Amino acid sequence: MIKPLLNFLFGRKPEIFDNQGQVQHNLPKEKWESWQARYMQGDQYNWKNHTGRRAKDQARNSKN
Repeated sequence: MIKPLLNFLFGRKPEIFDNQGQVQHNLPKEKWESWQARYMQGDQYNWKNHTGRRAKDQARNSKN
């Protein structure tokens, strides 16, 4: 009864940190491997090639 009240008043301890204070998400290894493979497979997943960024670069190039 007291623990839920304390969690409400002071918040819960985040569960994403390991003992060294590093962020550690509890996802299966297959999920991380598929994300890494998708990110590395092509430019369409590279954040630097995002359409918003490309539009900004195109507008800058059209002024020249």
